Amino acid sequence: MNSLDGIRVLDLSRVLAGPWCTQTLADLGADVIKIERPGTGDDTRTWGPPFLQDAEGNDTTEAAYYLGTNRNKRSVTCDIARPEGQALLRELVAHCHVFVENFKVGDMARYGLDFASLRQLNPRLVYCSITGFGQTGPYRARAGYDYAIQGMGGLMSVTGERDNLGGGPQKVGVAVADLFTGMYATVAILAALRHAERTGEGQHIDMALLDTQVAMLANLGANYLVSGHAPGRAGNAHQNIVPYQVFEVAPAGYAASAPGAGATRDHLILAVGNDSQFAKFCEVAGRPELASDPRYARNQDRVRNRAVLVPLLEVVMKSRTKADWLAALEAAKVPCGAINTLAEVFADPQVQQRGMVNEWAHPLRDGLRLVASPMKLGATPVRTDLPPPRLGQHTAQVLQELLGCSPQSLEQLARDGVI
Repeated sequence: MNSLDGIRVLDLSRVLAGPWCTQTLADLGADVIKIERPGTGDDTRTWGPPFLQDAEGNDTTEAAYYLGTNRNKRSVTCDIARPEGQALLRELVAHCHVFVENFKVGDMARYGLDFASLRQLNPRLVYCSITGFGQTGPYRARAGYDYAIQGMGGLMSVTGERDNLGGGPQKVGVAVADLFTGMYATVAILAALRHAERTGEGQHIDMALLDTQVAMLANLGANYLVSGHAPGRAGNAHQNIVPYQVFEVAPAGYAASAPGAGATRDHLILAVGNDSQFAKFCEVAGRPELASDPRYARNQDRVRNRAVLVPLLEVVMKSRTKADWLAALEAAKVPCGAINTLAEVFADPQVQQRGMVNEWAHPLRDGLRLVASPMKLGATPVRTDLPPPRLGQHTAQVLQELLGCSPQSLEQLARDGVI
């Protein structure tokens, strides 16, 4: 049994923030019915390459992007621009607990699928709208995308190399505003479901990417509001701790007697958090005198003398390989970490032991591997069903199961282009 067994979600979202939310609900056992446009489906079905390849190595129509955000769902095609499609969705709403959409503000009202309309059909309905800027405010009509939100929400002002080192604003490598919004939406939906269980009252959840991005500034946002001073970009270094940054290390296969030109560069995170750890690091590095040097003995001194100390450490760190440093520093309990490629991530024994990859027999190719859910519940484990490989794969099943549609009515809807 899963945690959300018995909860049914009507999912009209697409791309990332909404699908990430509904995928999480599906992982927890909710029956997520993904409503897609006939003929095309979710935009991300075509967002490639890369695409899943068949047994002969040819690209299929399954984009990796889509596969990574839609596991455990059922795909139903329905044209919500047509009155017949809107009528079908209103019928389905009566059988659902949650409704998720990420259309532009006002679109759902035009279709008669807004919260005010649907609550008349299902007073317990939890209705979640996900947009760039929310349902209110001067920007509510704008389209909001993760990249722009990272900029507008301040994240890019604190991400990237230091300006005095030639840096500039940099976005995060994954769409974190979308992903965080999806997770906040999940939490809000679960809270609203709890309220509905106790009171019989549904509610409208208004989730905005910009709101989420401002919230996830976390301590940096608090620092600014409390002090009035905005932190700048610090690259891979810490503004208040030294040494706490990325260092280049010797490439694999390095030998002091024959370092070898042109070898691939490698790097390591060194995260010394206090003076005791710095002393331990200096012992491992063969430079114990640095820990007793009054310029570096205390963290505040190391911060003040960063420009002198860091170049010394850069030379030391290049004398050994990543594997050598990791083994020695971990043994000495000095915080450190590898900067792994994705190949190294998925080959890591900890990642493998924790079951962070699911494998399925996909109709187009056996052995489809995708990232798994990180949630590990002792009594109610998450689901691990394949993302729906075929657009509209479950249309007939869902409409027959929930609405009792006959084969003849399904055929007519298909002929009319509604499904």
